[in-house]
Amino acid sequence: MKLTKILAMAFAMLLGFSSLGANAQDANFHVVPMPQSVQPSNSGNYILDAQTLITYPKGDKAMRRNAEYLASFIKESTGLELNVTTAENIQQHCIRLTKAMKDKNKEAYNLRVNSDIILIDGASDAGVFYGIQTLRKALPTGKSVKIMVPGVEIKDAPRFGYRGAMLDVARHFVTKDSILRFIDMLALHNINRFHWHLTDDQGWRVEIKKYPKLTEIGSMRPETVIGHNSGKFDGKPHGGFYTQKELKQIVAYAADRYITIIPEIDLPGHMQAALAAYPELGCTGGPYKILTQWGVSDNVLCVGNDKTLKFVDDVFTEVCKIFPSKYFHVGGDECPKVRWAECPKCQKRIKDNHLEADGKHTAEERLQSYMINYAEKVLNRLGRQLIGWDETLEGGLAPNATVMSWRGEAGGFEAVRQKHDVIMTPNTFLYFDYYQTDQTENEPIAIGGYLPIERVYSYEPIPAKMTPEEAKYIIGVQANCWTEYMKTYNQVEYMELPRMAALAEIQWCAPEHKNFEAFTGRLKRLMNVYDVKNYNYSRVIYNARISFKTDMDNHASIVTLGSFDNAPIYYTLDGSAPTRNSLRYTEPLVIKNSTKVRAAVITDKWQSPEVSGDIRFNKATAHKITFLQEPNSGYAFSGAPLLVDGLTTTDMNFRNGRWIGFNPNDLEAVIDLEKESEIKSLSINTNVQPGDWIFDARGIEIYGSMDGKEFTKIAGESYPAMTKDQENKPQICKHVLNFNPTKVRFVKVKVLSEHKIPEWHGAKDKEGYLFVDEIVLE
Repeated sequence: MKLTKILAMAFAMLLGFSSLGANAQDANFHVVPMPQSVQPSNSGNYILDAQTLITYPKGDKAMRRNAEYLASFIKESTGLELNVTTAENIQQHCIRLTKAMKDKNKEAYNLRVNSDIILIDGASDAGVFYGIQTLRKALPTGKSVKIMVPGVEIKDAPRFGYRGAMLDVARHFVTKDSILRFIDMLALHNINRFHWHLTDDQGWRVEIKKYPKLTEIGSMRPETVIGHNSGKFDGKPHGGFYTQKELKQIVAYAADRYITIIPEIDLPGHMQAALAAYPELGCTGGPYKILTQWGVSDNVLCVGNDKTLKFVDDVFTEVCKIFPSKYFHVGGDECPKVRWAECPKCQKRIKDNHLEADGKHTAEERLQSYMINYAEKVLNRLGRQLIGWDETLEGGLAPNATVMSWRGEAGGFEAVRQKHDVIMTPNTFLYFDYYQTDQTENEPIAIGGYLPIERVYSYEPIPAKMTPEEAKYIIGVQANCWTEYMKTYNQVEYMELPRMAALAEIQWCAPEHKNFEAFTGRLKRLMNVYDVKNYNYSRVIYNARISFKTDMDNHASIVTLGSFDNAPIYYTLDGSAPTRNSLRYTEPLVIKNSTKVRAAVITDKWQSPEVSGDIRFNKATAHKITFLQEPNSGYAFSGAPLLVDGLTTTDMNFRNGRWIGFNPNDLEAVIDLEKESEIKSLSINTNVQPGDWIFDARGIEIYGSMDGKEFTKIAGESYPAMTKDQENKPQICKHVLNFNPTKVRFVKVKVLSEHKIPEWHGAKDKEGYLFVDEIVLE
């Protein structure tokens, strides 16, 4: 048993109750995020009732607001209405708020409970607020007359000073009232930065008085694509924007909850909505239309045009008057350079500023760096500091920029190497627009990906290989929520929760204090608060979980099942639906033959949706496999064993962990059958989605060997490049290569990728991606 688990159990026993068995009318400090130090006290328990007073220092407006928040939280959760007062002589039967604590971390607080008083003492107003949140989450929910609060001493402070969440409102507009609700949700999870993505190709959402057409034209797209760039559209106009007055009200609302809003105006790419309003800012002069489907547009700001630089200056000046944040996000991501390469003005800017290609960067990449550097100078003059996505590293990083590393962690490591501050936000762990389950048939449509709460919780933003000096540059962690597939704010909540609870612990807790099993016990209590707030949170966590591991030594598939709160799981191996009469799961299943596993959580009151896995053994299944060419690091998932695990998917979500992606390499792998075996066919499936630069294979080859060194070609075939009429036809393609029966021990499989995207495609001449899910040998 892990030490963290032992400590968690001991802690529960010391307090005299467990997170699962506490009296409904008792408080319980097993909260999310878990405080850094919680020690039971021998000075008695406090009885909270309607006579309890909440006191704060006289004349302190911020502390009065904190006291009123606490009173409202208690009323909301328990029904108890407590009075707020400044009476400083009250020393008993009160919750006393003070900020006498001395700590360099201004968000630190102490919380002490004895039979006379609950004392919350912070290093600042914000520290007191986080102590209030801890007490709030410790209280039971439901009408109460008296609540026992156990004697305790809590010393707490966050691990990271930057604790962020990003919400995109450019793809689907979110009303002011819903934004305020989102801010309250952040406060509940101790998040102190709201990164607000306000502009993109599909809509401009912030009023700029000097450029009124940005909202008159750029905020309303005529229609929206249906599904995943299907080529079909809904025919319904979609839009909305925030006035500067509304934005200032939202900023003040967040500040009262110790949340800083960081605006993002994405440039020089993702600007087609702005170009639709002011076409003279583009390289071609337009006309442009607001983008009605998802993806990246080739139409970007013309950096060679002085009007563009003036536009950036003017927009930033107005936005900075609304948002007092130290940081300002400029995007800087996914900016195609094709227009710049053909634009005389951009080429002149390159020549005049000596932005020649240098072997590491193209001239156009250096032009992007020029634009980001210009943006930084504008922001510095306005007293702000630039943040950009990790693409801002391309062409050379602006001198004082902070980097958000989203394409995995590589960008963050490179920025640290260059001694720049980094906020870790890798899509593989912290993109909340990904599915929360791999059983997506009952889920609302999402962008793709598979990001269960346990994977979110497992993220450690400071890898062990970093030195303490390097680790200082990792200033925070953030999760992102892109709304292409979230038509309503209700769905935003569904995608955020309860994963935001896992994010909160990553941001707040020291890694040695994290334990997923203990976290799920505490999460139950937090979800009671979700119910009080009527949040639309996902119940996927209650479903059975299924995972597969390939045991190559024993040529088996190991199937592990799990459930929230150790609820009973029943399963079948004969293809029938699980019931209470089926086998009850107690330990991992060892599967050595073709089998369909079906499982569900079944209790006295309900049955969860089913999870399943159809394992089909072939001659390659569960045999050792070695890559000769490595997959793309962002799409490697569990590596080569994924291609011989006996599982073939029909899910086209290429981010779900079932497909492996190759770019710029081909798939080339060797499988050891361990003995001489006769084979006569090879088959693979490819996931083809040209809109995402994912193309079909250009050929398949198979080679055989007895010693694993000298290989002889057995068979092969080539496939033509995809044509333009296939552009919007996502599909799974099955390729079967039949040949004369051949005896081999080692098999080398090579699947050729599209190394040069065709001329008709917006990403022509770029390296295409190849996604494959299983190698089948018969």
